[in-house]
Amino acid sequence: IRNDNARSSISIHGIVSRARPLQPHNNTARYNNKFSHRNNKYLYTIGTLVLSLLSPTAALAADVGGVSATANPIAKALNLRVRTLQGLNECDFGDWTGRRLRDLSKLKSWSTVQKQPSNFRFPNGESFTEMQNRMIRTIDKLVERHSGETVICVSHADPIKAILASAVGTPLDLFQRIVIGPCSASVVLYTKERPLVLSLNSNGNFSGSLGS
Repeated sequence: IRNDNARSSISIHGIVSRARPLQPHNNTARYNNKFSHRNNKYLYTIGTLVLSLLSPTAALAADVGGVSATANPIAKALNLRVRTLQGLNECDFGDWTGRRLRDLSKLKSWSTVQKQPSNFRFPNGESFTEMQNRMIRTIDKLVERHSGETVICVSHADPIKAILASAVGTPLDLFQRIVIGPCSASVVLYTKERPLVLSLNSNGNFSGSLGS
């Protein structure tokens, strides 16, 4: 996927609980208290083996939420240095930060979060639309800066789903239909004409999709 006329980017999801599709946290302290990472070396090994086939030239990660627990082992295995980038951060949940999902799910606004996220803003926080636009701007800058290269971007489930939804032309209100699992990797090839999603939510071999 590396050539003079194509540009590429990879998204790798940080290791978080499978049971929480929306995780209200936006700072490291609260994140570590409520949503601890699983120390699963097997997932790290799979991720680094798969990504080594793509010869990435840069590794970037969100700068909050414990993402470094995923990014650092991958970067170390590939002999890269992790650079933090605020544009890859989780959505700012504002006043919802640190609250329990079972309590939030009882709110009337929870239905909007699930069914019409494009119309929802977290109290004193970010809207889903703002989060997606931030991710799009961030990836666009990376594509321009790393033309013809492969870049690893480590982030959280919702930001990754938001950028993938944009890549495949899916409305933001349907982005929750995309599943991003712990330490999964999704590959997007950015060409001059359009982005091409080569792999989504994969923990296995990319050779088939990349070969096409």
